[in-house]
Amino acid sequence: MSARVKMYTSAVCPFCVRAEQLLETRGVTDVEKIRVDLDPSLRSEMMQITGRRTVPQIFIGDYHVGGCDELYELDRDGRLIPLLTAPQS
Repeated sequence: MSARVKMYTSAVCPFCVRAEQLLETRGVTDVEKIRVDLDPSLRSEMMQITGRRTVPQIFIGDYHVGGCDELYELDRDGRLIPLLTAPQS
């Protein structure tokens, strides 16, 4: 996979685990995890960027996927793998 994947996450988030599992099954071996539970300023940063306060918040390249449900929806619609394999600028 060529896309950079970044996920705002916390240690006790089952949706974060599900999202990461789906990404792994689609060939993503490296997810940049930003732990908002360890640093409250990171949650503020996430909220400023996404307008959302819940985790996970997933980015593939510069594209904000949203949360776990949106990630699974992308996969169901057949749009996840093309997004993951698109050349990054």
